Amino acid sequence: MVSLGAYTPHRQGVGVGTRTVDAQSPSRQSRDPMLNHRFSVAPMMDWTDRHQRFFLRLISRRAVLYTEMVTEAAVRFGDRQRLLGFDAEEHPLVLQLGGSEPHEMAEAARIGEGFGYDEININVGCPSDRVQSGAFGACLMARPSVVADCVAAMSATVSVPVTVKTRIGIDERDSYDELHAFVSQVAAAGCELFVIHARKAWLQGLSPKQNREIPPLRYEVARRLKVDFPHLQIILNGGLTDLDMAQREAQGLDGVMLGRAAYHDPYLLAEVDRRFYEDEHPIPGRHEVLEAFYPYLERQLAQGIALKSISRHLLGLFQGVPGAKRWRRLLSERAHLPGAGLDLLREAADLVAP
Repeated sequence: MVSLGAYTPHRQGVGVGTRTVDAQSPSRQSRDPMLNHRFSVAPMMDWTDRHQRFFLRLISRRAVLYTEMVTEAAVRFGDRQRLLGFDAEEHPLVLQLGGSEPHEMAEAARIGEGFGYDEININVGCPSDRVQSGAFGACLMARPSVVADCVAAMSATVSVPVTVKTRIGIDERDSYDELHAFVSQVAAAGCELFVIHARKAWLQGLSPKQNREIPPLRYEVARRLKVDFPHLQIILNGGLTDLDMAQREAQGLDGVMLGRAAYHDPYLLAEVDRRFYEDEHPIPGRHEVLEAFYPYLERQLAQGIALKSISRHLLGLFQGVPGAKRWRRLLSERAHLPGAGLDLLREAADLVAP
C-alpha cells in the first residue's frame, strides 16, 4: 500500500450537480482541507479538460485531478471562464500553470485560487519547443533559482499549496546531484510536494511523444529522493500502466500519478478509492457511470458544446467489454454530425454488454 500518512475521509458522494465554479462564485467550501495525493491523474494537454475531469470524478471520488497546463499569461489576459471554469463536483482539483516570472505566476495563482482550485502546480516537465520558447517547462530544471522564486512568490500570495511537477533531469544534466540540488532549493522556497516524472527530457532532438517513451524510466531516483527528503511528499509519475504496477512501484513513496493509461482506460479508476484510500463505497458499473454522466452532457449540449468535444473522452469506458469496438466506432463516426446528442450516446451504449 502506498504510504501517504493518515487516511483523510473525503466528503461522501459525488453528485451530478449544476453549479459551476467561477471567479464570481468560488467554491472554497467544497475544497478538501488537505489533499491526499495517493493517486492522481496527470495533466495532459488537449485531454484533461473539464468534460474529462467530470467524467472521471463519476468513477473515482478520491483521485486528485489536474487541469491541462495553462500559461500564466493566458490566465491573466485570456478568457478566464473558458480556461479555468469547472464544476464543483470535480474537487479535489489542481490547476497546473506554466510560466517563469515570479510576479506573473503569483498573479495567475491568485486568480486560480479565486476560482476555487485546491492546489496550484508549476510545470517543470514539459519538453515541447513551444514551452521552451516561453522559457518554462522542463528547461526550468536548469534554473532552480527561478523555480524557487516562483514558488516563494506564489506561496506568499495564495493560501493553497504550491507544488511542482518535474523531470529527473534534462539533456546531459541528469546527475542525481543536480536533481538533489534542484529539489533542495525549491523545497526551501516552500514547495512540499514534488511529482517526479521519472525520465529525463531531451530538449533537442526528441518530440514530446518521444520524450515520453525513449529516455529510460528510473523509478529508483524518486525513491532516493524520498530517502533524502523524508519530510517532502514525493509522487511517482511516468510509464505506469495499471494499478498493480502503480502500487508495486510506489512502495515507500507518497503516491502515484497515471496519465495516458487512465485516459485510455478510464474505468481502471473504479478500483482506485478502495486500493489507494481504503474507501469501500460501492463501485458503479460502467453503464451506471454513463447514466450518471447524461445530465451533465445535456447541460453542456444546451450550452452549445458539440457532442464530439465530450464523447471523445468516453471512448475508452468499455475497454475490454464485448461491444466496446462497436461503441467506439459509432461515436467516432457520428458524434461530429449536426444534431448529434444524447440519443446517439444511448444508441452506442446499447451495443455494449451490460
